[in-house]
Amino acid sequence: MLERLNEALEHIEGHLDQQIEMTELARIAVTSEYHFRRMFSALAGLPLSEYIRRRRLTVAGADVLAGRHTLLDIAVRYGYSSGEAFARAFRAVHGIGPGEARRTGAALRSQPRMSFRLIIEGNSSMEYRIVEKDEFQVVGAKARVPLVHAGMNPAIVEFVRGIAPETLRRLEELSDQEPRGIVSVSDDLAENRAEGTELDYYHGVVTGADAPADFAALTVPAGTWAVFESSGEFPLTLQLIWRDVFTQWFPSNPYRSRPGPEILRTRLSPDAARADAELWIPVERTGA
Repeated sequence: MLERLNEALEHIEGHLDQQIEMTELARIAVTSEYHFRRMFSALAGLPLSEYIRRRRLTVAGADVLAGRHTLLDIAVRYGYSSGEAFARAFRAVHGIGPGEARRTGAALRSQPRMSFRLIIEGNSSMEYRIVEKDEFQVVGAKARVPLVHAGMNPAIVEFVRGIAPETLRRLEELSDQEPRGIVSVSDDLAENRAEGTELDYYHGVVTGADAPADFAALTVPAGTWAVFESSGEFPLTLQLIWRDVFTQWFPSNPYRSRPGPEILRTRLSPDAARADAELWIPVERTGA
């Protein structure tokens, strides 16, 4: 899988001055567009679209400093419709406009080319199981919140604190299947999963029952799920489990992610310093 991802990166490098089609990158990587974007952002630490933008403007920066072409010619070459649009993008990456950079010979920022390697540490194993589930509902309280990659998500913390104990009790009574009890559910995330983009967050339960009128409901079609278990420091263990799934488990197993909600069941220690986590990710076999 990593070899194919690196072939897709080579394609990007060869087409920085052309339109780069996500369908072609997914074809080279022999996976779906959805999974390719998910894998890239997990491995690289930034969205695919942002990496392409930075690489384009890194190469464009060299052309600006070389002075062999007009700024408008460079803008058009790298896909910008006007000199003004190019200047805005250039300044966002380099901290200086292209005209000033050319006049002063300013030092510019560079986004290095990426390649991926799988490092096998051999000192830990990841516990997982594959589960087939019929159609079910996520029922609970719902909020639209920003995505936060590291640390606690303040919007989610505030939202959950505002849910009355009686509401949680009513929800728990609806739980009738795995994962049991109160769960956190993330759905409708932005395709690039960039920091600050929004998602639908449900604090609720997985159930086959109809949702009461005062609760939000999300119908989830039947499908295959990979279920991962982890224990450790809270909230670090919750963030590491997501990282390890995409950087270690997917590259080593014949599955890829598919569209659908991600479900996290968390049980905290009495002092809230540690957590037992169970993460449900919708997957499909690759046929490999």
